[in-house]
Amino acid sequence: MKLVTFRKPDGQISHGVIDTGGTGIVDVGLRLGPNAPTLRAVLAEGRLDEVRRLADEKPDHHLGAVQLLPPLPEPPKLIMIGLNYRAHQRELGLPEPAKPVVIARFANSQVGHLQALVRPSASEQFDYEGELAVVIGRHARRLAVADASDAVAGYACYMDGTLRDFQKHSSQVTPAKSFPATGAFGPWIVTADEIADPSRLDLVTRLNGEVVQRTSTNDMIWSVPELIAYLSIFLELQPGDVICTGTTNGVGSMRKPPLWLKPGDRVEVEISSIGVLSNPVVGE
Repeated sequence: MKLVTFRKPDGQISHGVIDTGGTGIVDVGLRLGPNAPTLRAVLAEGRLDEVRRLADEKPDHHLGAVQLLPPLPEPPKLIMIGLNYRAHQRELGLPEPAKPVVIARFANSQVGHLQALVRPSASEQFDYEGELAVVIGRHARRLAVADASDAVAGYACYMDGTLRDFQKHSSQVTPAKSFPATGAFGPWIVTADEIADPSRLDLVTRLNGEVVQRTSTNDMIWSVPELIAYLSIFLELQPGDVICTGTTNGVGSMRKPPLWLKPGDRVEVEISSIGVLSNPVVGE
């Protein structure tokens, strides 16, 4: 099941499920009403089974007639994991971290599928990072690794755009990932029941049609359950929290010469069993 948040032609925002034909959207917000006004509320209320039944109904909108937004425009927490692929660790020449590197990103720094990423005027060192995003579906605290997968609602693609010069300002990476419209999330959330094993997914990042990153998620240092279990030690995970699990080698900053995102570019993140997240790049 593919879950979306979208803007209708009249400007109203709703959420829905891609129909079984794959070309339409069943408007879940319209059907479930004020008790589930957002996808985050659907997760919090445990109503995914109701949504699943709606996927067989006649769609309310053609997919091409609406604007897809980040599936969760306002996640309670948006957590980025650094240095989680062995190939990227080797690319940077760094030792394997003893614990996951945890970075905060803010909700208003992200856009949806086909929306423009914005290279800020403060920097030209705008880099791409293709990542697997994990969406939490229930409250969770102090989970064991063996139980952590039960907290997952679904998975999505993420482009974790990073301003490399701002990353070097201090040991805190958050400023490099906080500029408006520098991250992309989508195109939808694929529910966990459709992803047999998140450690066996192929991930490809393309820049203007050229492959710049290619990996399997089995190259992660910490698996999805291990990340969730670790985060749940010090965070109360909530329905709608998003965890981006890190990027692989091939980032623009490590190329010679560096390969920065610039206005006119298009960046795509494709993950098997999920889909393709595609975004143009514009200047601020």
